[in-house]
Amino acid sequence: MHNLIAPSDHSLVISVNGDFKPGLFESVRYKISRVFRCPTIEVPLLQDLDFAFDQGRKQYHSTLILEELAKRAPASAIKVLAITDVDLFIPVLTYVYGEAQLNGKACIISTFRLKEGLSPMHTQDAFLARVFKEAFHELGHTFNLLHCPDHACIMHYCRSEQDVDRKSEQLCRYCGVFLEDALKRVRS
Repeated sequence: MHNLIAPSDHSLVISVNGDFKPGLFESVRYKISRVFRCPTIEVPLLQDLDFAFDQGRKQYHSTLILEELAKRAPASAIKVLAITDVDLFIPVLTYVYGEAQLNGKACIISTFRLKEGLSPMHTQDAFLARVFKEAFHELGHTFNLLHCPDHACIMHYCRSEQDVDRKSEQLCRYCGVFLEDALKRVRS
């Protein structure tokens, strides 16, 4: 069951676009609310992503989606995270797991490639761990966190699913301080 609630001040909006089982991302949503210490609510912002579809690549241009998400973001939301199941790209890369507006309002992740290489025995838990890591990573960018050279830090840049699996679900000390400062600014 999806709980659709009107956004309140300092809420983080999650907009799900895709064919997902109801309640699939509840654990991800819960972890995100704990990390960013704000309520997370689901608000459907984009029903159709066809405007971002590139016929030649058979993929969706994530930057175009971000622009539309930012336009539709509720004024009271501190950030907007979209979760989709379509294959995303930016022109300089073959594909991306997600994209964010650095120090901006919106970010998006795709589950399209996050299911790759998972064993049938651990598929659901490993898949949700990947979704959380990528959601946290992209939200980190919206709080002005850059890619981190620490391979264990959640802000480390990933080129493969194995890279996503290897990094932890936490920030390194350095990135943690930056996020704390950014969260203080948002709340003041």
